Amino acid sequence: MTFEVAPEAYGRFMGRFSEPLAQQFAGALDVRDGLALDVGCGPGALTAQLVERLGVDAVTAVDPSESFVTAARTRFPGLRIEAAVAESLPFPDDTFHLVAAQLVVHFMPEPVAGLAEMARVTRPGGTVAANVWDHAGTGDPLRLFRRAARDLDPSAPTESQMPGTREGHLAELFAAAGLRDVRSWSETVRVRYASFDDWWEPFTLGIGPAGSYVRGLADGEREALRAHSAELVPDGPFEVTAAAWCARGRA
Repeated sequence: MTFEVAPEAYGRFMGRFSEPLAQQFAGALDVRDGLALDVGCGPGALTAQLVERLGVDAVTAVDPSESFVTAARTRFPGLRIEAAVAESLPFPDDTFHLVAAQLVVHFMPEPVAGLAEMARVTRPGGTVAANVWDHAGTGDPLRLFRRAARDLDPSAPTESQMPGTREGHLAELFAAAGLRDVRSWSETVRVRYASFDDWWEPFTLGIGPAGSYVRGLADGEREALRAHSAELVPDGPFEVTAAAWCARGRA
């Protein structure tokens, strides 16, 4: 599995979901002032919302992918961004008023440790926040793909067992990390596709577990998956609804 991809490729795959989610998430957090850190910023969906609300000098970002770090530096001149993982943030204790992670917790090797590290660099009383797609429920943005893949291969990967992807689990992880006054909620976004090909093409780019699975198939298996997906997905303009579990707590 990889996220060392061109930002444009990620945008075609998940960016069309993460951009509107970031807008709703930042709005729910009511970001108005202070210093903010975006953990696992990717190409900058949430970073953009933080910069818009706080200004580039008040925002810092980290991501383990060098391609995303480079893209964010280009997109946000003057932004402080470093290559780092959530479990080891290169900042002193009590630095930020808000530390947020969008669509990251379920990829953390140690999510409780990652959230605890996010809390460490948050000022006392400050906010730690995160969201994760509802991969374990009906809000999975990739549910059409997963249905097609599992029809042909019951062992096809699913993200439903990953941390935070089932209802209530993200809040449980926050509590386990020592965060206080934890509150959870969900956000829903809708993404429109022009055609089946518009929907299918991003899965061939090798991004994330689904893309890695498609890349790893033999040519005949990949074509069979495409053909079966076409039986399940409308060939014409259609909409996919996705939901994300969200949580926030005080450091």
